[in-house]
Amino acid sequence: MSDATPPPVHLGKVVEGLAENPSLPPELVRRLFAQSKGLGRVAKRPDLTDDMIAEIVAIDDLWLTHSLALNRSLPYAFRMALAEHPNPLIRAAVVVGADDAPRELFERLLGDADPLVREQLAESDCVPADLRARLAADPEPKIRAALAQWWTQAPEPVRRLLLSDDDATVRAAACSTYYRRLPHPVPPADLLPALLADPVTRAGAVRHCRLDADTAYRLAHDPDEEVRRELAEHPDLPAPLPDILAEDPNLWVRIGVFARQDSPESIRAAIHRQILSDEPPSDWLANHQDLDDDALDRILMSEMARPELRALRLPWVTADPLPYADSPYPCFRASAAMSDSLPATVVARLLDDEESVVRTTMALNARDRIDPVTAERIERGYRPDKKSGWRPADDVPLPVDVLRRLAADPDPRMRQLAPRDPDLPAELAHSLAADPDHTVRRAVAAHPGLSAHDLTHLLADPSESVASAAARNPSLPPAHMHRLLALAGL
Repeated sequence: MSDATPPPVHLGKVVEGLAENPSLPPELVRRLFAQSKGLGRVAKRPDLTDDMIAEIVAIDDLWLTHSLALNRSLPYAFRMALAEHPNPLIRAAVVVGADDAPRELFERLLGDADPLVREQLAESDCVPADLRARLAADPEPKIRAALAQWWTQAPEPVRRLLLSDDDATVRAAACSTYYRRLPHPVPPADLLPALLADPVTRAGAVRHCRLDADTAYRLAHDPDEEVRRELAEHPDLPAPLPDILAEDPNLWVRIGVFARQDSPESIRAAIHRQILSDEPPSDWLANHQDLDDDALDRILMSEMARPELRALRLPWVTADPLPYADSPYPCFRASAAMSDSLPATVVARLLDDEESVVRTTMALNARDRIDPVTAERIERGYRPDKKSGWRPADDVPLPVDVLRRLAADPDPRMRQLAPRDPDLPAELAHSLAADPDHTVRRAVAAHPGLSAHDLTHLLADPSESVASAAARNPSLPPAHMHRLLALAGL
């Protein structure tokens, strides 16, 4: 970095990026221990020596030590020492980072006085089963609830304890419609009557119960919409309850009826039409203070119901896909696209579907049948339902000749892909480093073939993310690293 090169606009972010650079020389790693910002990222490096680790421990900075405790490469002796740290945040972080720690570490922490530490133990699949089971008798309900949510395949005696716990929050966590791990647990059959009678476990119990007409009718009028949603999806729901639930005031309950294999097409179409047509005015968010509570609740429910409807994946459609490959409902076509038994003509049709989610689902399920033209078309038309860093090219890569052509594409989303060419020509890399779109510059800033000249200029980029990516690039010459730390006073 010459004296003529402008200093980084975001020096703090650049130094944070440098802390993660795998090529950072050991003497510069040590200088970063004095950094007062950045949450101690340097302490997560996998290449720390024992001397470096001891130095970090001696500094006793909270976030530096916390990052060290999270370091999955931390030697056992240091992890055991940090398990005795006076700060419970550090001891809890030790559990998070302890992927392959020996039993002794977990035994030591199991009796920790701070609930935060024991809660991390309850969530960790690395804790030996007999030790983890002891947490089912923990005095803190929060710990027992965490155990119920995270240890879905706990031995039956443990799950029985949690399902019959005196605390309602624990029982609700143990018999739920949502868990933190798959597969979801199935309650013991003899406990189901009590779980169905308990308001906090009723919704989670519905899917596991055998329904008689009286029970089904009672559940259809339960005040908890989650109970009614679970009932709407139950395979043994007797008539005429599907028709009644199709008129439920809650949209999620109606979506449950929509997703039933035995729902009449007229009812399914009416639910689909209502959810899509019930779109609030475009300015509702800006003027939400003018709405009463009921109107605001209806709008929020509608806003969340539409993406849920699109995200439905129906196993019974996937099992028999051909009747639904031309369904008017995108979620049905996407469910059909998940099948492995589709003929080539149907695959081609779904790869050309008007909905991005259908095209993408089909592409992921037929990678060996996709040519470069189709892969590029699907990538170009990809429209995620929610914010995500994933894109089709992550799983259906584009060939090098396409990547190089995309370096000059009018769409910055497509230009972002060009640096995926490991042998990107220098002139293309140089052009992308000066791209007007910061997301393109960020993508090329990580390329190992980028010249030192371009990397240096990207360190001074007005975008924080670009500058940080350039600092993480292993190709950054040591002289530039020295200069950056000197500018930061380190």
